[in-house]
Amino acid sequence: MAEHVTGERLRNKTALVTGSTSNIGQAIAEAFAAEGAHVVVSGRDAERGARVVAGIRASGGRADFLAAELDGTAAASRDLADRARTALGGRVDILVNNAGIYPPARTLATDEETFDRVYGVNVKAPFFLTAALVPGMVEAGGGAVINLGSWIARLGVPGGSLYSSTKGAVETLTRAWAAEFGPLGVRVNAVSPGVIVPPAPEGAEPHPGEIMMKGTPAGTIGTPDAVAHAAVWLAGDESAFVHGTVVDVDGGRTGVAVIAAA
Repeated sequence: MAEHVTGERLRNKTALVTGSTSNIGQAIAEAFAAEGAHVVVSGRDAERGARVVAGIRASGGRADFLAAELDGTAAASRDLADRARTALGGRVDILVNNAGIYPPARTLATDEETFDRVYGVNVKAPFFLTAALVPGMVEAGGGAVINLGSWIARLGVPGGSLYSSTKGAVETLTRAWAAEFGPLGVRVNAVSPGVIVPPAPEGAEPHPGEIMMKGTPAGTIGTPDAVAHAAVWLAGDESAFVHGTVVDVDGGRTGVAVIAAA
């Protein structure tokens, strides 16, 4: 975390970042605040949320925490939208749909309750949250929606069927929403992270995800900051001509194969 606000690319902007009490969501919230945005940090854990907000404020940024259980019901999404608008002075300029859950079960071990819960959190919640906030963005003259996809939406891995299908849905919504809302002044794009983990403590064992990055240009796992940098770009004016795009932040995992010389 920077010691002070480092830029002004999002100056006078307001942002809601769901699932931002840890990892990628936290990094995005911190990066937005460092660029001058007033950020609402949201999630289920009030203690972790308070820590994130305290860190942002200590660094000179503006942030507030709102507890939210985005279970997929329209009511829960609309409630968070209403509270976020109030906390941010009446408008939300940027929405980051980051909150999501990943069940470890494979297809044959997935019951209907788990299926519905994962689709509720990963697809229905952002669907209704976006629907609740876009009209205000249009009325205010524009805005930006950034969705979180995933590399395994396009590269199949064992055990990823349910989660990857939800992220495929989110990436499809990104393109559909860009067509629907772009003419109204609201840009919609997505970031597709690869294998992303927080920096390991010194002396820690290599993360198991390292093996997934063998044979890629990066050759190693990424950190949440890499995703946050892409989100800042998509939220700001520098990407004003970018609509309906999924930005792969995955070290080249889905698009490139590095063939070692014999």
